[in-house]
Amino acid sequence: MRRIQLALCWGIALLSGLWLLANPGVLAPGGFFALRGFMVQYSGVLAMGCMSLAMILATRPRWLEGRFGGLDKLYRLHKWLGIGGLALGSAHWLWAQGPKWAVGLGWLARPQRGPRPAVDNAAEQFLLSLRGAAEGVGEWAFYASVLLIAVALVQRIPYHLFYRTHRILAAVYLVLVFHSAVLLQFDNWAGPLGVLMAALLAYGTVAAVLVLLRRVGADRKVEGRIASLHYYAPLHVLEGEVDVPAGWPGHKAGQFAFVTSDTSEGAHPYTIASAWDPAEHRLRFIAKELGDHTSRLNTTLRVGQPVRVEGPYGCFTFEDDRPCQIWVGAGIGITPFIARMQFLAQRRKAGGAAPRQIIDLFHSTTDYSEEAITKMRADAEAADVRLHVLHDARDGRLSGERIRNAVPEWREASIWFCGPVGFGEVLRKDFARHGLPVTQQFQQELFAMR
Repeated sequence: MRRIQLALCWGIALLSGLWLLANPGVLAPGGFFALRGFMVQYSGVLAMGCMSLAMILATRPRWLEGRFGGLDKLYRLHKWLGIGGLALGSAHWLWAQGPKWAVGLGWLARPQRGPRPAVDNAAEQFLLSLRGAAEGVGEWAFYASVLLIAVALVQRIPYHLFYRTHRILAAVYLVLVFHSAVLLQFDNWAGPLGVLMAALLAYGTVAAVLVLLRRVGADRKVEGRIASLHYYAPLHVLEGEVDVPAGWPGHKAGQFAFVTSDTSEGAHPYTIASAWDPAEHRLRFIAKELGDHTSRLNTTLRVGQPVRVEGPYGCFTFEDDRPCQIWVGAGIGITPFIARMQFLAQRRKAGGAAPRQIIDLFHSTTDYSEEAITKMRADAEAADVRLHVLHDARDGRLSGERIRNAVPEWREASIWFCGPVGFGEVLRKDFARHGLPVTQQFQQELFAMR
């Protein structure tokens, strides 16, 4: 989370600094309408900076995934950039429209303007000729972006509607690129601010085209077929295996993939619940009934059905040099730990060098299935992992204190958490209060792509 916050703050600070360098007159604007002109430009630059970065992140760039700790973190940054772009775009719109309303109501006097200075630059003349069109389409693009971002943020709106409408934002973004290229103060293009804005708009335009052509992640997609399905009724969970006979590059335990079983619904992210075995070329996924799509999977999927798998993604891969690890899998968040246990069991069976770490796995769950827990115990035993199962109704809620009591060497451990975000934050703060350097030793999967 800290990297996300820093990236957002530093991005806005960089754009602000370059804009101030290019427009020092804002410090002594000489009247309200002069200030308004500066603020329209400033808010527009920040809004398009945020939207450009959000568009770039929508392409799931590999070169950024490792730097931010996984695609889940990039998607969280993508979300906040979208919210930031919406807020700054609203400020831009208010600075542009508000004074006009105030003049119409008689609250402000329209400033007297002299004749415009002559323009000799052909490029500037061309942009000035497009000014009216850019203002008009930009306003309507702003209204469209407000509606589409609202659809993305309101969780009650079904995923399939979000999936179908979210791509339209790429087209709206292209309209806003035209709006920005025409209306950015011409002198700014020659300085560092213009260079940065040109790069962001160009990269964002390429990203928008990739989104519109459905080419995001195209080189990481493979075709497969559902090989088996098993439904755990007490857990409301469906487990399925997908056969991927060719193209899958392999994955690390803890990574996830996007799976498309219905093109009208789009791709959904699922943590891979199995270690990779090239001889079997199968991937196991576990889906809990948490929304309209996952609630239908048990009745809509069938063995032999073709599916498309894109990945692998994620950096929740248990790689550190700590002498011990504490795993916390809450509810369906147990999935990456199942994959890791299977990987460790494979290494032990093959006689390979496995990480010499003491591992405690805490699985807290509201729903309980003896069949699923029996399988988990077998995986834990094969991987030499100490398993602690807590059924909420029987054992109460898991807490930091219970973990510390069960693992006396917790100060030397790294903690790997996957589950509800709120629960993870509670545990993180609890361990931080007890002196654990959580920025280095607490890893949390932010598995929410919307």
